[in-house]
Amino acid sequence: MVGRRGMGIVGVAATAKVVNNRSQAQAEQKAADQAAAQQPAPPAASGDDLIAQLEKLGGLKASGVLTEEEFTAAKAKLIAAS
Repeated sequence: MVGRRGMGIVGVAATAKVVNNRSQAQAEQKAADQAAAQQPAPPAASGDDLIAQLEKLGGLKASGVLTEEEFTAAKAKLIAAS
């Protein structure tokens, strides 16, 4: 039979694992954000080219290649460059 003290140790270990996983996820997201920020701006698009590039981005988002945040950032860069 495990006493209260033993259960406390298990709880602490579980909490530490959750905190570590959260920290790792935050570090990975920060690295992805920095990588996205370092990518050069796409060349200025005009008319049909802009629409084609936006459709391509939409397809990448729909297929799961881009997250909502990555899609929004890439879309904003395309629009700003046009």
